[in-house]
Amino acid sequence: MMKSKNTNVKYSKSGHNNVSPFLFEKKNYLILLFSLVLIFVGFLLMIGGEGETSTAFNPEIFSPRRIKLAPIIIIIGYVGMIFSIFYND
Repeated sequence: MMKSKNTNVKYSKSGHNNVSPFLFEKKNYLILLFSLVLIFVGFLLMIGGEGETSTAFNPEIFSPRRIKLAPIIIIIGYVGMIFSIFYND
């Protein structure tokens, strides 16, 4: 049977290993937080463009901000989240 390798082991000056209680490093969590903010901003950019009534059409829903910029920002946020999971120093 193969032993699993724990990458969260920290060695102190005395040579004892200290296992970190967190799954990821601080840098991973910062990248994850930044990615969540990007996703949130992308969804905020999609808000709006409603019509006067529930059946009225408003061409503002097809603005470049809603169909180009916001989805690109959201995708960058998701890629950043995946990167933060796999990033290892």
